[in-house]
Amino acid sequence: MADLCKISFPGSDSVPITLECHQSLSEHLTIQNSPVLFGCRTGICGTCLVEVIGDIPPPQPNEQEMLETLAPNHTNMRLACQVNVTGNVEIRRI
Repeated sequence: MADLCKISFPGSDSVPITLECHQSLSEHLTIQNSPVLFGCRTGICGTCLVEVIGDIPPPQPNEQEMLETLAPNHTNMRLACQVNVTGNVEIRRI
């Protein structure tokens, strides 16, 4: 059985979802199951900027460059479309 990761959305009405670990959030979050808004889903528009609490891999260089522009000095900020879930996380929309 695959490892499962719980994604919760504190401060919203969205119910938690469970994914197999090592899945991309952007492939599983929709307007029906998430408070996160998406635009391009490629990491260049910044629409899906969120705070992520939990253990996830560090951002790739392209995402890091965008984060330095959108949220400098905020280490928990990520682009939801670029997050690879590796454990239980909480996501808060900004």
